[in-house]
Amino acid sequence: MKKIKRSPSLWVHQAHEAFRRAVAEAIAEHRRNGVPIAIWRNGKVVRIPAEQIEVREPQIEYEVSSKKGKSGTGSH
Repeated sequence: MKKIKRSPSLWVHQAHEAFRRAVAEAIAEHRRNGVPIAIWRNGKVVRIPAEQIEVREPQIEYEVSSKKGKSGTGSH
Protein backbone atom coordinates (compact mmCIF):
# COMPACT_ATOMS: atom_id res chain seq x y z
CA MET A 1 0.00 0.00 0.00
CA LYS A 2 1.39 3.38 -0.99
CA LYS A 3 1.66 6.04 1.71
CA ILE A 4 0.27 9.47 0.95
CA LYS A 5 2.80 12.19 1.65
CA ARG A 6 1.45 15.39 3.10
CA SER A 7 3.19 18.70 3.01
CA PRO A 8 4.96 19.51 6.30
CA SER A 9 3.60 23.03 6.04
CA LEU A 10 0.05 21.63 6.02
CA TRP A 11 0.77 19.62 9.18
CA VAL A 12 2.31 22.66 10.84
CA HIS A 13 -0.69 24.80 9.90
CA GLN A 14 -3.16 22.18 11.20
CA ALA A 15 -1.22 21.81 14.46
CA HIS A 16 -1.08 25.58 14.92
CA GLU A 17 -4.82 25.95 14.37
CA ALA A 18 -5.59 23.06 16.76
CA PHE A 19 -3.38 24.70 19.40
CA ARG A 20 -5.13 28.05 18.99
CA ARG A 21 -8.56 26.45 19.35
CA ALA A 22 -7.44 24.52 22.44
CA VAL A 23 -6.08 27.67 24.10
CA ALA A 24 -9.28 29.60 23.34
CA GLU A 25 -11.37 26.80 24.85
CA ALA A 26 -9.16 26.61 27.96
CA ILE A 27 -9.46 30.36 28.51
CA ALA A 28 -13.24 30.25 28.04
CA GLU A 29 -13.44 27.36 30.53
CA HIS A 30 -11.48 29.35 33.12
CA ARG A 31 -13.89 32.26 32.73
CA ARG A 32 -16.99 30.01 33.00
CA ASN A 33 -15.63 28.31 36.13
CA GLY A 34 -14.44 31.51 37.80
CA VAL A 35 -10.78 30.44 37.75
CA PRO A 36 -8.09 33.07 37.11
CA ILE A 37 -5.45 32.56 34.43
CA ALA A 38 -1.74 33.34 34.65
CA ILE A 39 0.02 35.09 31.76
CA TRP A 40 3.51 36.44 31.12
CA ARG A 41 3.53 40.24 30.79
CA ASN A 42 6.58 42.53 30.74
CA GLY A 43 8.86 39.87 32.17
CA LYS A 44 6.55 38.94 35.05
CA VAL A 45 3.79 36.43 35.75
CA VAL A 46 0.44 38.21 36.09
CA ARG A 47 -2.80 36.64 37.34
CA ILE A 48 -5.95 37.72 35.52
CA PRO A 49 -9.15 37.32 37.57
CA ALA A 50 -11.86 35.30 35.81
CA GLU A 51 -14.20 38.28 35.57
CA GLN A 52 -11.54 40.23 33.65
CA ILE A 53 -10.80 37.47 31.12
CA GLU A 54 -11.76 38.47 27.59
CA VAL A 55 -12.94 35.47 25.63
CA ARG A 56 -12.29 35.73 21.90
CA GLU A 57 -12.97 33.27 19.14
CA PRO A 58 -9.77 31.98 17.57
CA GLN A 59 -9.19 33.59 14.21
CA ILE A 60 -8.47 31.15 11.44
CA GLU A 61 -5.89 32.37 9.01
CA TYR A 62 -5.97 31.26 5.42
CA GLU A 63 -3.08 31.49 3.02
CA VAL A 64 -3.24 31.20 -0.73
CA SER A 65 -0.56 28.93 -2.09
CA SER A 66 1.36 30.11 -5.11
CA LYS A 67 1.68 26.49 -6.30
CA LYS A 68 -0.94 25.15 -8.65
CA GLY A 69 -2.50 21.86 -7.63
CA LYS A 70 -2.80 18.90 -9.97
CA SER A 71 -6.24 18.78 -11.54
CA GLY A 72 -8.31 15.67 -11.05
CA THR A 73 -6.57 14.46 -7.86
CA GLY A 74 -9.70 14.78 -5.78
CA SER A 75 -7.63 15.26 -2.59
CA HIS A 76 -8.49 17.88 0.03
